[in-house]
Amino acid sequence: MNTILIAESQDRWLGHFEGVETIDPRDYLSKPDPTLRRATRVYNLSRSYAYQSMGYYVSLLAEARGHRPIPDVQTIQDLHGTAAVRLIPQHLDELIQSSLKPLTTDDFVLSVYFGDNLAKKYDRLCKELYGLFQAPLLRFKFSRRNHWRLRRVSAIALNAVPENHREFVAEAAAKHFARRSTRRPKRRSTRYDMAILHNPDEGDLAPSDPAALKKLIKAAESCGIAAELITRSDSGRLMEFDALFIRETTAVNHHTYRLARRAAAAGMVVVDDPLSILRCTNKVYLAELLSRAKIPTPKTLVVHRRNAAEVAAELNFPCVLKRPDSAFSQGVVKANDANELMLQLTRFFADSELVIAQEYMRTAFDWRIGVLDQRAVFACKYHMARGHWQIAKHETGRPQPRFGKCETLPVEIAPRRAVAIAVKAANLIGNGLYGVDVKEVDGQFFVIEVNDNPNLDSGVEDAVLRDELYRRIMESFVRSIENNKQTS
Repeated sequence: MNTILIAESQDRWLGHFEGVETIDPRDYLSKPDPTLRRATRVYNLSRSYAYQSMGYYVSLLAEARGHRPIPDVQTIQDLHGTAAVRLIPQHLDELIQSSLKPLTTDDFVLSVYFGDNLAKKYDRLCKELYGLFQAPLLRFKFSRRNHWRLRRVSAIALNAVPENHREFVAEAAAKHFARRSTRRPKRRSTRYDMAILHNPDEGDLAPSDPAALKKLIKAAESCGIAAELITRSDSGRLMEFDALFIRETTAVNHHTYRLARRAAAAGMVVVDDPLSILRCTNKVYLAELLSRAKIPTPKTLVVHRRNAAEVAAELNFPCVLKRPDSAFSQGVVKANDANELMLQLTRFFADSELVIAQEYMRTAFDWRIGVLDQRAVFACKYHMARGHWQIAKHETGRPQPRFGKCETLPVEIAPRRAVAIAVKAANLIGNGLYGVDVKEVDGQFFVIEVNDNPNLDSGVEDAVLRDELYRRIMESFVRSIENNKQTS
């Protein structure tokens, strides 16, 4: 049994679903079923989620048993008081404004049942809210003064569902569990489920192109993993999987980080894990980390308003300025003189209290060393875009940047010192999958940054190992999943 539903015997109006066993909360708590495998999905529809209530203990003990409760204890805590209101990200707030704008009243209650609402026009909003607050039955209260604001979120129990909504709730539950049983028919050779998060709208900036994504799915199957591509709109299904592989550009104030945190908290294997995202996506942190570890880097200064005037004296021109969360050459500029320096610093300080200033090193290419499980797995030369000083050239009027050419070499014939300092730098972050950028100047090597979400593109990073690269990644997932099972 992979899925169970926890409900009071008086609340069985919801019905029965193929492949889903309904268990009374008292039976679940007092009589652990040894046949329930680890990662069993536990849909908790107890009558109360209050602290130390029956529903609270169902989710708490489900986590202790290695099951996947929905809602989990973190979600239950988030839904108490006004804490949930602070979790609304910017993109969701914008969706709330556009979805509720036509309403003529200033108060509105939205019920979300297994990700659906009776009114189809709220489908997109419901899916986003369900992805953020993963509980089967949710109620959202909004009010409008100058603009719509979420005032309260609560997880509701079956007995709190209005009589005139119950037929719809039963249908929504039936559709939800039917989708789960038919969406991803497992082959006999697969033991685990993996979600590969991607964003089709990223285009050339995506960390993996469509061909590479297909190779990842094929490699996963060969290792006993049923892998499926998902997008942000599928985040409500996260607990269906044993592992999450993020193939979308990551950021801290972003759904990629929130999903990584939720997956890690549920005991899933996650790449990129939330700690790696935190560490790699902030260049101020990286600068301090690499300096303390005595890893060679270009001369680097952490700049704030009080020491901004000292940068010109410390660094020669031109110098490079970086926003702490810059990526794909965006948020990275070159200052050719003192006037440009102060102009760019003023612009960057509008968004961040700290900025990275770095010695400029002119090179024809950067080494990119891929590191997996603390070992180098690929080595590439990323050449600068033609007529530009970075590997990606962003131009006004062009939706996608222009990239320089790439060359991939066997790790064994790449410069040994470049590989060594790249592995040392990546190991400071963790033991996941990283891409380390290294510059070579006069036979010396300098780490530029460690990336948590390295590119894996067909015909580029896999040019030497080919399908073997993807297989090694999936074998790493299998080892981590099995290690989790042994320690739980």
